[in-house]
Amino acid sequence: MSRHPSPSPAARPRRRVAAAESAARDVPEADVAGVDAFLDALWMERGLADNTLAAYRSDLTGFAAWLARRGRAGLLGAHRADVMGYLAERVQAGARRRTSARLLSSLRRFYRYQVREGRLSEDPTARVEPPRPDRPLPHALSEAEVERLLAAPDTADPIDYRDRTMLEVLYASGLRVSELVGLRLEQVSTRQGAVRVTGKGGRERLVPLGEAAVEWLDGYLRGVRPMFARGSASAAVFLTRRGTGMTRQAFWYRIRHHAEQAGIRTALSPHTLRHSFATHLLNHGADLRVVQLLLGHSDLSTTQIYTHVARARLQALHAEHHPRG
Repeated sequence: MSRHPSPSPAARPRRRVAAAESAARDVPEADVAGVDAFLDALWMERGLADNTLAAYRSDLTGFAAWLARRGRAGLLGAHRADVMGYLAERVQAGARRRTSARLLSSLRRFYRYQVREGRLSEDPTARVEPPRPDRPLPHALSEAEVERLLAAPDTADPIDYRDRTMLEVLYASGLRVSELVGLRLEQVSTRQGAVRVTGKGGRERLVPLGEAAVEWLDGYLRGVRPMFARGSASAAVFLTRRGTGMTRQAFWYRIRHHAEQAGIRTALSPHTLRHSFATHLLNHGADLRVVQLLLGHSDLSTTQIYTHVARARLQALHAEHHPRG
């Protein structure tokens, strides 16, 4: 295992316009304005990503529309029975428990903000129990499968050399794919063997790469990237042949291409190598809190799911190889 070692203020008016356009017709203007104020406060306090803010908006305007269709007095006039009725209706319509739990979390955060600001005296979500979502175990490749995937690109081809470098960095660091394709030159130090990443919630972390990934990255930066960067002002580390920064979609296509070449038939996701990174570290005795820091998880419980993956893998190996398995 030697391989291991926010949105801008200018974007906020555009969010308001998009919200006004996408809000249901029967959502009162006061509710739309209230949701806008709440999202602005979230952005100021937590620096949440646009996708996260959009999810909050969708949850809140959906509930507001439901209230309006039933003649209720808007979001600030909702009661506990309204919250429970809305959640129950969503479940009956086929919403998953995980989706319902996220919806309740959005409502709870909104109402806690209103209580804090003095607009409400009581939180209507306070005594509503969230459903316990089924948490699927993340899929990880075996170490042999990872080695086959890493060896799949034909590194005589500059495109494949770039792909091999990206795969090596991804597996060595456990970065999210969005963090990988978003890397800029000033975030990378091959001399120190590390990358500085800003992850979810604007949290910054320094992630070591390990010798193998550093060698591939150094070779790419010296030999391949200059070929792609001719006349390009992009500061992105990983470039396309046209000199533009790689996208998540383009890299995901390349991962699937190389997995097919490597004969890997198991289901893949853009986070498969991130999951493999965490699982393999734990299999080799890494401390859970160290893995938490490397992955950039704010909560240890998010990282703990990998202990279940590692345990399941060990049980499968025991069943396969032990004479009484």
